[in-house]
Amino acid sequence: MSTDLHFDQIRLPPECDALRQEVRAFLAEEVAAGTFMPDRPGHGDSHNRAFSKRVGAKGWIGMTWPKKYGGQERSFLERYVVTEEFRVANAPVRLHFVADRQSGPILLKYAPEHIKQDILPRICRGELCFVIGMSEPGSGSDLFAAKTKATKADGGWRINGTKIWTSNAHVADYMLGLFRTSPPTKENRRHGLTQFLVDMKSPGMTVNPIYQMTGQHDFNEVVFNDTFVPDDHVLGEIDGAWKQATSELAYERSGPERFLETYYVLAELVRALGPNPDLRSAEGLGRLVAQLHTLRRMSISVAGMLQAGQEPVVEASIVKDVGTIWEQKLPERVRDLSAFLAPEAGNRVTLDEQIAFALKVAPKLTIQGGTTEILRGIIARGLGLR
Repeated sequence: MSTDLHFDQIRLPPECDALRQEVRAFLAEEVAAGTFMPDRPGHGDSHNRAFSKRVGAKGWIGMTWPKKYGGQERSFLERYVVTEEFRVANAPVRLHFVADRQSGPILLKYAPEHIKQDILPRICRGELCFVIGMSEPGSGSDLFAAKTKATKADGGWRINGTKIWTSNAHVADYMLGLFRTSPPTKENRRHGLTQFLVDMKSPGMTVNPIYQMTGQHDFNEVVFNDTFVPDDHVLGEIDGAWKQATSELAYERSGPERFLETYYVLAELVRALGPNPDLRSAEGLGRLVAQLHTLRRMSISVAGMLQAGQEPVVEASIVKDVGTIWEQKLPERVRDLSAFLAPEAGNRVTLDEQIAFALKVAPKLTIQGGTTEILRGIIARGLGLR
């Protein structure tokens, strides 16, 4: 069955312009106070609880959620503006970002009311960090190959197995995990997966770090050894979580963070080239900016579809696929364009440091949020090509 592909020409409404100025003023104050340095690579992946709480106090976490759970009932387009400005500024949003982007919406849809009342307001206040437990050793982004088991027990479930590439697990308060509760069937290999809310302080959990080439600690391996999860932490339909997981990934894969993770090298290149770049540099820079503008229009379009209550899984997968490949290649393109810069360029040292860091970060970008191969399978299936 094929899916109609839409990227509507959505324009940001006037209220987004006013919000953008407010966010920029807030970030300028944080930079002036020494909270973070926009030109230092890696700050955007930092965990800063005090900063997240200040963001929560501004009402910029859970912006689209109902007010009774601590949200602001604002639009997805307004949330897009906040995300974009924070990512461009390289602000330390890692602690609250996953909870804001995708975990909260899943809890809104599927969690019991008492859990919503307890957890969602704390997310909105910037107090909680979430981790996504989907990938496993040997299966990667193929969610339906998951083998980590949740076995029914008295009053809940016992989990045994391993999740991998779990960003934030070493600092997270909760995990939204996808576990096998029944075997898949020949007719439907998607059958048998259930989504759970897991308290990261539960006995029987071990978090092992996976370090990147940059020396940063972001990814982890999480091992479950008879970890107990109560019945009221089951989210949605038992054995039918594949629908929930694909819906969740529409939130994860379509935002501006999927093409702005190495943006700082482009901004620094612009500063290094100055107002009168040579023809070669101007042409190369123009191509990069045009590509960035196209990705931005696509991402805003998906935000508009989410605002309309749609689930643009295929469109979100396209944004993630094209966007992460672009941001992965960006450091190399910037390095090429900066090759003939004068050594005395004012920010040459900063630019070289950023390029070196971004080149080490780049390999992970097409893994997190779903590998390119898996994404293209989703796109092909959605277009009726497989």
